[in-house]
Amino acid sequence: MFSVLPAAPLTPETLEMVRSTLNEMTLANPKQHDAVSTIDRFIPGPPGNPEVRVRIYEPVSKHEKMPGLLWIHGGGYIIGIPEMDDALCQRFALEAECIVVSVDYRLAPETPFPGPVEDCYAALKWFAEHADELGVDASRIAVAGASAGGGLTAAVSLLARERKGPDISFQMPLYPMIDDRIITKSSHEISDERVWNKEKNIHGWSAYLGSSYGGQVSPFAAPARAESLEDLPPTYTCVGDLDPFRDETLEYVTKLAQAGVPTEFHLYPGCFHGFDMLVPDAGISQHAAAQYVDAVKRAFQK
Repeated sequence: MFSVLPAAPLTPETLEMVRSTLNEMTLANPKQHDAVSTIDRFIPGPPGNPEVRVRIYEPVSKHEKMPGLLWIHGGGYIIGIPEMDDALCQRFALEAECIVVSVDYRLAPETPFPGPVEDCYAALKWFAEHADELGVDASRIAVAGASAGGGLTAAVSLLARERKGPDISFQMPLYPMIDDRIITKSSHEISDERVWNKEKNIHGWSAYLGSSYGGQVSPFAAPARAESLEDLPPTYTCVGDLDPFRDETLEYVTKLAQAGVPTEFHLYPGCFHGFDMLVPDAGISQHAAAQYVDAVKRAFQK
């Protein structure tokens, strides 16, 4: 995520440098747990598009028909690689006792909507269709992600509902990036330069939406625009009260509850965007991470 976002302003001119810096820092400090095996595979992408790299994490001591978690990394739709969430995905694999598939979706602006979400949906389809091969119970496949990965999680759930499959047993869009309109109070009042703010938000959305930015936008790009959230999977989400996405997350949770979707939500006081990954040793970060890892574990036990 943005836990190591370089100090340079995020602009079209600096984007490649920011990406390179983040990726170099991530790959220079690999995280590998001895009890988890990690492999990369290339799977079919959306029709007519390139293959998609997925990173698969599984416990070394595994049993047949484990649940599966499709994880989608964050990065404002413009930055990031699966490796930056290695430690978290390994934790999910061990503590929630599941197989994790993390998606290396294409990034904007080179690939604007719908490319990134279609990559993630293709990974979901592959996951479900190859469940037996992977040793996964196809009836217990969940989707989760943080920030832009949370937005893609919400969008993939909407797509799966629209296209009548694959079935998703649980979704966990953490402090999700879901509203391109940037009209909430929190999207304007948060000026924190460390991680994400209004200016970075505008840059991320304009890159992701391309020529659609400021016009007619699909709910599969910005799930806050969805007219109905009925028949979505049981949901867990959280956000800090100093996060630009605070209000859009609150509105999303309210709409889910009103649509009859079982929803658990946590608001963390004094916490900014990506706090759990920027300051992982803080007590509240450890508490938040323990809660959402436990939420996945509990969802798989139902």
